[in-house]
Amino acid sequence: MPSAATAAPAPAARLRAPADPALAPIARKVEAGERLTAADGAALFATRDIHAVLRLADLLRRRLHGDQAFFNINRHLNYSNVCALSCKFCAFHRKKGQEGAYEHSMDDIRAEARKARDSGATEMHVVGGLHPWLPFSHYTDMLRAIRAEAPQLHIKAFTAVEIVHLQRISKRGGDGYEGVKAVLRDLMDAGLGSLPGGGAEVFDDRVHDEAFKGKIRSDQWLDVHRAAHELGLNSNATMLYGHIEERSERLHHMELLRKQQDHTLADWARAQGIPVADDGAVVLTGPAARYPHERLPMPGSRGLTTGYFQTIIPLPFFPNASELEHLPGPTGLENLRTLAVARLMLDNFPHVKAFWIMQTLPMAQLELQAGADDIDGTVVWYDITKAVGEGNHQETSVADLKRAIREAGFVPVERDTLYRRVERDGASWRVG
Repeated sequence: MPSAATAAPAPAARLRAPADPALAPIARKVEAGERLTAADGAALFATRDIHAVLRLADLLRRRLHGDQAFFNINRHLNYSNVCALSCKFCAFHRKKGQEGAYEHSMDDIRAEARKARDSGATEMHVVGGLHPWLPFSHYTDMLRAIRAEAPQLHIKAFTAVEIVHLQRISKRGGDGYEGVKAVLRDLMDAGLGSLPGGGAEVFDDRVHDEAFKGKIRSDQWLDVHRAAHELGLNSNATMLYGHIEERSERLHHMELLRKQQDHTLADWARAQGIPVADDGAVVLTGPAARYPHERLPMPGSRGLTTGYFQTIIPLPFFPNASELEHLPGPTGLENLRTLAVARLMLDNFPHVKAFWIMQTLPMAQLELQAGADDIDGTVVWYDITKAVGEGNHQETSVADLKRAIREAGFVPVERDTLYRRVERDGASWRVG
């Protein structure tokens, strides 16, 4: 049986000509498998012919994944909301002693790991605030505690912002890049399996200084993920949009991610016989004839010696209870357009996720038809945003996820964190 990422996609029908003449050359590029420019991205954002934008994104999504749509059984753990930062867009953080502040004990963490194990989860997603007093050993102990209770569970933990914080408090390997790698090695030894994509927000100094000053800048975020990839860890990437950023800044964010992924995948692409352009571009979304072997990187792929970005997750800004609550946040159409543009611009990212917690399941269904191929998982407990419901209990069932995927016109495929197909017998599972 082929893996989830390498199952042969169905051939796509030729696209209808866009109503907006400005999109015609972009459509020709997309059909030919040519990389889009920032100017192309600006045209995709500006056009009134949003249906053409969505059709173009759907073409690429079907080239990569056919009618498959992925989900997983996972559990989120926010170990503490105490944070040294006070980002304007964030309603999650608290100061020590402030009402609503919490720190989960090691017994709490063990209990959550057992619940995840007993529910058949394949992943524990662990993130929290930048706690000013917890020692580095607390974090390695936390990973070891999860591993001891649930050895099969994949631990996806700590945003790039947290990794830089852990490097600072641990003083492992000195300052800078080598220190980050030393911290990552220690975390891997304790059980870390991959990095989530949080903390990226928008890669722009103006936005950074106004909305989340004090947080790491884009170069540091990218360096953490580059270090993780060099050590063999896969990671995700996010983009928080719909607050004070401009659309041009979203495109710059995508270009920086795309450039780094080009560098990461270049050797693998050559080993697969995939053309690498003179400027280093590695395009995975072209016509099938361009890919004589594997179209997408997967663990164990020939020529793959590093980790890589697996998925881009566009995250809409929800202003409620933040310092930016006077802003309206993005509309549903803007959510669809932004995700579709991400699929079109990030031609070297294997996956695009419609994170249902921040999109709602009905919106995630629409986004599956607009470039997304993944809607995340069962989640259970999520304390970062309150887009769905009023509390932190944000659970959905496997049956609901499968139903949502089927109603959107796709075939549900359960995956693990690394996008390998999962075969299941109740709570027992294995990678197929």
